[in-house]
Amino acid sequence: MLVNRRAFLSGAGSMLLSHTVGAQTRDFAPEAAPERYPDPDVISLDKRFDRYRILYTRIQRLYTGMGWTEGPAWHGGGQYLVWSDIPNDRQYRWLGEDGHISVFRQPSHKGNGNTFDVEGRQISCEHETRRVVRYEHSGAVTVLAETWQGKPLNAPNDVVVHPDGGIWFTDPGYGHDYFMGAPGETYLKEAIYRIDAKSGKLALVSADMVKPNGLCFSPDYQRLYVTDTNARDPHIMVNDMVGGATLRNGRRFGELKLTADGKELSGFADGIRADTDGNVWAGMGWGGNGYDGVHVFAPDGQRIGQIRLPEICSNLCFGGLHRNRLFMTASQSLYSVYVNTQGAHFA
Repeated sequence: MLVNRRAFLSGAGSMLLSHTVGAQTRDFAPEAAPERYPDPDVISLDKRFDRYRILYTRIQRLYTGMGWTEGPAWHGGGQYLVWSDIPNDRQYRWLGEDGHISVFRQPSHKGNGNTFDVEGRQISCEHETRRVVRYEHSGAVTVLAETWQGKPLNAPNDVVVHPDGGIWFTDPGYGHDYFMGAPGETYLKEAIYRIDAKSGKLALVSADMVKPNGLCFSPDYQRLYVTDTNARDPHIMVNDMVGGATLRNGRRFGELKLTADGKELSGFADGIRADTDGNVWAGMGWGGNGYDGVHVFAPDGQRIGQIRLPEICSNLCFGGLHRNRLFMTASQSLYSVYVNTQGAHFA
């Protein structure tokens, strides 16, 4: 997600990498002093979250110095994480075996969201080219979607894959305007699309949201969650799946406003993932200190937990050997923390 905050993008280099916890200032640098367990920034807001906290782990900042990080995706076979640095036109890879980080792909055509299909092939949303592509095992690039009814897509943003092979993605328009010098340039109504696995045909699933952004399936693939980064009314929607190809009964899910220290904080939900129990983990931002990070919603929509970060969290995914390590892309940095649950899906 990218909301209309040019001031943030222009001043990203001065983003603070520590924040206040009570009366202390926390330092996330690798050489920082050890943090006392349990981590004070992994917070239970409801007793239902207690089971997901691991008391002897801490939030780690794995890498920093990027422009705007996005699109983390875990490759289970290769045991590595891929994510995007959109302004710098590259993708990075983090290796699970030793934590080695390297540039994975450059140029990336201002790539944003990433995932892997059932064959382990990477799928990416490109802002520069306004298309969704698949990187084949041979190294070739297959264009999966770039136009709808003869018009270019706005700027595909986030993407997920259904077990039937169908590829679902959002097209809110963020990205091309920010990084390609074309402010406000959109050709189509913002929408959610599906690419059929057998025919390769593109179908418009829904154009009911103002800025459809992050999306994820429930563990049983019976529901689709989508964040709407509508500046006037940011929210998360949940929809029932019909036949794996259409949606119905769309309704609001969760409440994005948060009261902390007697103050009401409000921001946006961006990238989202479900765990095996059906909780929805949402990357959150633009709400300030005490809000930015990850908010965790139970299946009934109640917020039960929070992971506070010193930067705006754009997206997240579960990974690691047991899919219980939460990776979080946040502004200029990549963070991780172990949790006592697993990601519902492999990417």
